[in-house]
Amino acid sequence: MSTMTLDDLRRILVACAGEDDGTDVSGDILDSSFEDLGYDSLALMESAARIKQEFGVDLSDDDVADIDTPRALLDLVNGRVSPAAVAS
Repeated sequence: MSTMTLDDLRRILVACAGEDDGTDVSGDILDSSFEDLGYDSLALMESAARIKQEFGVDLSDDDVADIDTPRALLDLVNGRVSPAAVAS
């Protein structure tokens, strides 16, 4: 597995929570809160399940509750990606 990119995260967010007319994840969203982006805790839990499936990183409910921006989520996931998985 490789590290998760912002584009990977955008794809996962849209797949798990959908994208309504008021939500735009195409711009500079790294430091926007998930609340401001229109994503609730359920959408983030579904995203965490997809991240586990695709990147092999298991995020606990507490991890998800503490994450408030896409940057924080990317940092957490990429900090837990196995170095051996990144090299392959």
